[in-house]
Amino acid sequence: MQADRRSACLERSFCYRSSVMHAREEKILHIVVPADAAGERLDRHLATVLPTLSRSRIQSLIAEGRVKINGALSSRPGQKLKGGEHVMLVLPPPAPAEPEPEAIPLTILHEDAHLIVIDKPPGMVVHPAPGHERGTLVNALLHHCGASLSGIGGVRRPGIVHRLDQDTGGVMVVAKTDAAHKGLAAQFAEHGRDGRLLRRYHALVWGHPSLGRGTVEASIGRHPRDRLRMAVVPPEKGREAITHYRTLETFRDAQGRPLAALVECELETGRTHQIRVHMAHIRHPVMGDPLYATGFAASARRLPAAARAALSALGRQALHASILGFEHPVTGERMLFESPLPDDMARLLSALREAQGGGAEGEG
Repeated sequence: MQADRRSACLERSFCYRSSVMHAREEKILHIVVPADAAGERLDRHLATVLPTLSRSRIQSLIAEGRVKINGALSSRPGQKLKGGEHVMLVLPPPAPAEPEPEAIPLTILHEDAHLIVIDKPPGMVVHPAPGHERGTLVNALLHHCGASLSGIGGVRRPGIVHRLDQDTGGVMVVAKTDAAHKGLAAQFAEHGRDGRLLRRYHALVWGHPSLGRGTVEASIGRHPRDRLRMAVVPPEKGREAITHYRTLETFRDAQGRPLAALVECELETGRTHQIRVHMAHIRHPVMGDPLYATGFAASARRLPAAARAALSALGRQALHASILGFEHPVTGERMLFESPLPDDMARLLSALREAQGGGAEGEG
């Protein structure tokens, strides 16, 4: 019946056609929703007329901002159709079936038969993706761990149970066995609410948070107009996101005005760009953040010369995954790892401290 409906839809409305944008290697699918599809969910209808795409894949495309209805981005897989809509899907270029092992040096904090803990450098992508097929952490792990890692948790993301943004460095744990993957994934799914998982980040942010410590509880979803960005959105359009922060040091400019702060953030959930989005939401975005700290050129000009040069050299968000604690998924042992600030971020912090006469204001 579904096959008949697809055939009728194609013949009646030319509802499915595709074109390839050769420069970007993206495939664009155009669909006209037939009148008899009124009342159907968007994701269910697309899965019916596009049999090569699973419903979960379509939901992912919607979350990534790759689906438009009548020219406007769609953000709800469950959106009810009325019939007659023009839907456009943009499919990313296909990636290689399996990542290749590469001899990339790793900073290993711990390794046993079940898992490996590494200190990821800023600039390294975690797993292969369009435009980043090589030089990733996965490529390095496949070389270091050998064939035993392949396929654990998925061929494209073997052993990966959490990730860090490309330009955020710090502590990561990777599973080497199925048992470890299952156990670690369960801990990350709980987001630390059961006391087993601890994730703390250090960030340099613009301005001084008004409270020495606080909690940002705001749902996060794909930005409605820019698919590269995330945003705080109404609960029904995003996923629950909770970040706890504590101000460790504050810095002022030459006139004594609030300028920047060193904060420690602890995650209770793990959403894409969570800390970056939440700190920007409370008007204290992470320094150097190319997506969420735009409009702070005037603040940058207030920095002392050494700090301004350090921020320019940083060229990324001043965010670092400093502490990771978890329960060993096989032995049950409590494990805790810490990573020092990378050199570029440490230089910025040092320059800010020096501008305060050798010391900064401490916070509780």
